[in-house]
Amino acid sequence: MVSKIRAGVFFGGPSVEHEVSVITAMQAIQAMDPQRYEVIPVYTTKNGELYTGAHLSQLESYRNIPEALKQAQKVVLQKEGKDVVLMLAKQKRFGSSIVAALDVALPIYHGTGGEDGVMQAHFERLGLPYTGPDVTSSAIGMDKWASKAMFKLHGVPCVEGVKVTQSQYFTDPEAAAQTIEKAVGYPAIIKPYNLGSSVGIHKCRDRASLLEGLEDAFLYSQAVLAERAVQNLREINCAVLGDAEEARASVCEEPLNATDILTYADKYQSGGKAGKTGAKSGGGSKGMQSLARVVPADLSPEMTEKVQHLAIDAFRAIGACGCSRIDFLLDNQTGELFANEINTIPGSLAFYLWEKSGLTFTQLMDEMVRLALKRQRQQSLLHRSFETNLLQHAQIGGAKNGKKV
Repeated sequence: MVSKIRAGVFFGGPSVEHEVSVITAMQAIQAMDPQRYEVIPVYTTKNGELYTGAHLSQLESYRNIPEALKQAQKVVLQKEGKDVVLMLAKQKRFGSSIVAALDVALPIYHGTGGEDGVMQAHFERLGLPYTGPDVTSSAIGMDKWASKAMFKLHGVPCVEGVKVTQSQYFTDPEAAAQTIEKAVGYPAIIKPYNLGSSVGIHKCRDRASLLEGLEDAFLYSQAVLAERAVQNLREINCAVLGDAEEARASVCEEPLNATDILTYADKYQSGGKAGKTGAKSGGGSKGMQSLARVVPADLSPEMTEKVQHLAIDAFRAIGACGCSRIDFLLDNQTGELFANEINTIPGSLAFYLWEKSGLTFTQLMDEMVRLALKRQRQQSLLHRSFETNLLQHAQIGGAKNGKKV
């Protein structure tokens, strides 16, 4: 009998996208084949504590989080011999304190403290395989300014923009506004440089709305990105699955936002409108699945191919792995196409795009785990040490009690 893969699903975390992460994780857990995986849910509180328990695999548990945590086990993730385990935070005096050993981690965080390389670095240090991009790619993907630079370096078109820090703004708001006006003009899009889910995003048409947008965006981030607004806008999204060696693009989607920019409410509280998919969604409880959208997007074959090609280019530009969603801005009058941002752990893992591309949610999860284990095998072939006798003859300069040592 083949042993099941012990998969730890990590979610929640210290982010304004905490709740969205919980929803995505619940969707992913339900999609994982119980005949193949032993799924261990690991909920991360907003202050970074880890909890596990079978009931944490059910969305209903999060309607009363304090009560759910009372029934859960507080744990820490650590190395125990050759295994990576979840250990009781308060260890027993007698008997084992190991709650579960893990074969692979599935970080399903959105935003800071989980999607940005923080948890990926922890998994790396412990030698635990994990899905999605590595530490560097995660950090670049979260930083909209850095990812824009990488896109440009690899020939992926982006709109013009400028980065403004909190210190620049609060030292001289008028000068910061003038910098944006000179580089971008109006209308301008203001957004935190390291958040997703359209939190803190504003479309500004004059100096007054610009200052108001900056004030709000700086509540969520230490720096903001100001970009030239694309006219005659259509937003087009495309997911990519793979790694540096193999990557494929999904069908494209067009979100049908209720406002002139896609907001948090449009994404997660749209009331379950259905696009051409014909699939009814149940409001915010279904995460990105609840967004009104057209899938596949009503594009010409040539434009569809262009979006898919650039999506793969953007994916590879930051060295991504697993499943990412790349969001594009299309000027419907001129036909100009710009990469807006990459979501390295997209809402609902973009499963709705893969279903329309012939891949079930269960198959998507299998593929993400396969890519994680593949990367671990490849890394295991690398040398992790360099044999020298350096410490045998090393001396420390300086002085101790006035004497050279």
